[in-house]
Amino acid sequence: MVIGNGMIAKEFESYFNNEGIIIFASGVSDSTNTNKAAFEREKKLVTDIIKTSMGKLLVYFSTCSIYDPSMQDSAYVQHKIKMENFIRDNHAPYIIFRLTNPIGKTNNTHTVVNYFINNIIENNKFTVWKNASRNIIDIDDMYLLCNEILQQKLFTNSIVNIANPANYPVSFIVETLETHFNMKGNYDVIDKGGAPIIDTNALDPLFTKFNINFDEHYLPDLLKKYFPV
Repeated sequence: MVIGNGMIAKEFESYFNNEGIIIFASGVSDSTNTNKAAFEREKKLVTDIIKTSMGKLLVYFSTCSIYDPSMQDSAYVQHKIKMENFIRDNHAPYIIFRLTNPIGKTNNTHTVVNYFINNIIENNKFTVWKNASRNIIDIDDMYLLCNEILQQKLFTNSIVNIANPANYPVSFIVETLETHFNMKGNYDVIDKGGAPIIDTNALDPLFTKFNINFDEHYLPDLLKKYFPV
């Protein structure tokens, strides 16, 4: 069963008719969200699912922003931590995937890459945090990793980081986008920001199995894949 209709939910469409696994992909996804009502709606939906699904594997998507010092106190991160604790205390079996920033086909303008792309293409003024880094992964790679974990029954009743082993400085992301689109962004650089420290060691065997190579071509190749020019 899949709850949700966004990019992640669509990626897990093969689980729509799986009655033993619940893919909860209907949570708050905008890291800038401060709407308490949205957070409460998510908690109520999870609560309702738990009431009727004990014994089924509940898959919840949290965030690797938990590891970013500049975001740890945000309403979004604090909400995700509360949801993780709520699920661990009230449901079994479960898997919590802490996701990094996925790149895929989506109209969501709040994703890291889409935010910068839209501002560059529309020549909007924006700000680049000098000290900020972001972690990016292809949503197809994310699915490969999560699906393998679910199919092989790995990491049950635990939290797993699904991320790129390396972060990209925001300045590098913007410069890579400028090169890809052959357009110069209109931005100021300010002395601000932080970087998440994400442990992906547990995924090393899966990176090798699926030949996921996070080399210097990874980000440019993702842009070619999802944003052809």
